[in-house]
Amino acid sequence: MSTIITPLVPTPQQKSGGSCPSMFDGLCLLSTHAMGAAVLLGACNKTDTYESNVDEAIAVENTTNGMPATGSIDSAFITEAMQGDNAEVPIGQLAQAQGTSQKVKDFGRLLVDDHGSHKEELKTLAATAGIAVTDEPSAEGKTNLEKLKALSGAGFDTQFKAIMIEDHTKDIAKYERQTASSDAQTAALAQKTLPTLRKHLDAAKAL
Repeated sequence: MSTIITPLVPTPQQKSGGSCPSMFDGLCLLSTHAMGAAVLLGACNKTDTYESNVDEAIAVENTTNGMPATGSIDSAFITEAMQGDNAEVPIGQLAQAQGTSQKVKDFGRLLVDDHGSHKEELKTLAATAGIAVTDEPSAEGKTNLEKLKALSGAGFDTQFKAIMIEDHTKDIAKYERQTASSDAQTAALAQKTLPTLRKHLDAAKAL
């Protein structure tokens, strides 16, 4: 005796897109939930991707502009260093004009060249950090410049030597401290500048 299997035939209600018949309620509900979860998951993934792309874009922009992504630059050191250069350059020019010995004149030219170049490096660093560039000399540098302007001959040479030894001894100590700064940019600049300052100190002592 054979068994006749009757296939499931969709009811007219199913064909017309109506609600699921009772025997399929569980399956339809499960399918509906699964589709909803998939839509929500897709939306979350798009949001996460968008936020990640925004964060990456900001990081790239900061790097491109030469600005550190974290931390802050030591603006006080940069400003003081610029003021120091602003004093050394005119003192060097004065040494070339009023110095008696050739060593003093040559050292004056060295000051103008080296401190002029250093000032340009500071200006570049200041621009990336939004720090105002100053052309004012330090108070001590201004005093030394006025003192030297009133001298001439051997008296100028003697006073110039004393001032240069004192100035560069102080500068070396300041730059050595800056090499340990948490600001990596000015620490690196200080490390780079120290050999020049030591060269100047040795030259001043030999005047």
